[in-house]
Amino acid sequence: MNDMDQQSRWPVWKLAILLYPFAAGAVAINLFMLGLIGPWLGLATISPWDTLLISAPLGVPAAWLAGRWVRALMDEADG
Repeated sequence: MNDMDQQSRWPVWKLAILLYPFAAGAVAINLFMLGLIGPWLGLATISPWDTLLISAPLGVPAAWLAGRWVRALMDEADG
């Protein structure tokens, strides 16, 4: 990979910032569904607001992993 290709690559942190809303939304949906299953397991339910508050910090590692995954796909597509 030459110097020009190296400079034009998107770093993982930029991809993670771009993907954060989607990753945090996916975490929120999964937590809310888990909260709906909670009473069946004898646990308390999770309100939608609590789900959003919990998913905000949990979206950061999810976005980072999604950014790494997309970066690997981009590298694979570049050859």
